[in-house]
Amino acid sequence: MNTTTSPHRARVNPVSSHAICYPTTDVRSPAVHGSRVYQGLKTSENEEMGCVEILATAISIVVMILTFPISIFVCFKVVSEYERAVIFRMGRLRSGGARGPGVFFVLPCVDDYCKVDLRTVSFDVPPQEVLSKDSVTVTVDAVVYYRISDPLKAVIQVSNYSHSTRLLAATTLRNVLGTRNLSELLTERETISHTMQVSLDEATDPWGVKVERVEIKDVSLPTALQRAMAAEAEAAREARAKVIAAEGEMKSSRALREASEIISASPSALQLRYLQTLSSISAEKNSTIIFPLPMELLTPFLGHCTTNQLCRQHAAQGGNHQ
Repeated sequence: MNTTTSPHRARVNPVSSHAICYPTTDVRSPAVHGSRVYQGLKTSENEEMGCVEILATAISIVVMILTFPISIFVCFKVVSEYERAVIFRMGRLRSGGARGPGVFFVLPCVDDYCKVDLRTVSFDVPPQEVLSKDSVTVTVDAVVYYRISDPLKAVIQVSNYSHSTRLLAATTLRNVLGTRNLSELLTERETISHTMQVSLDEATDPWGVKVERVEIKDVSLPTALQRAMAAEAEAAREARAKVIAAEGEMKSSRALREASEIISASPSALQLRYLQTLSSISAEKNSTIIFPLPMELLTPFLGHCTTNQLCRQHAAQGGNHQ
């Protein structure tokens, strides 16, 4: 008996050119009781439409056909490369996720859509008065950069993602700075900025917001504290200057002692030093007149004076004995 087997052919469904490529963490579970779960967010995009919804949709299609081709300008919408459109039909999220970039179709009167900008947005955090860990009041402001990573969450999960992110940034700034000392606020700005960025990113992830960067702009100190720190720094600099000057005097005295020992060993060296001093003085423009006198001429007189002084001392001692 001959048996023939036919190979199994896999059927591949064509992929639309306007399909949205979600990241690897974007998990869409199958429909459960007519609903769909999108990253933990339950949506009603696959639930069955009611009678009113079906009737309204049919009327909208009839109106579109009757007003053709004028209805083309109402039904076709365009979103830019940096935008996405989230479409709702009778208040329910339409299947297929966010539309764009390019052209998409909406039914008049029953479809509503919301555009979401995917570009990076920056805003200034208002100056916050913070009490540091060492009980010092400082005023700190920062700048935050964020973008929309998931348009559906940004529209469905939060009413105003921009305002919510601004309020959360101000609160996070106060919470993070309250656990730091004043010295850490002034020297570890990069670490504080990174801590704020991680905290904000974790808090805004359910809203579809990605915080890319946080930077501390300025740390303002009270005027009295600035004066006290300036006086402390000036006193420290003066103390270091005095120590350096004392060390220099000590080293120069040692060098002079060694030089005197070397010069005392050779009388000619003293004479050469004397001539060098005269040369340095004559180089300056002054009215001083110097007559060099050799020290050898004064040696006999110095010896005679020394002898007379010794004789007088002996005579005085002899008179005292008598």
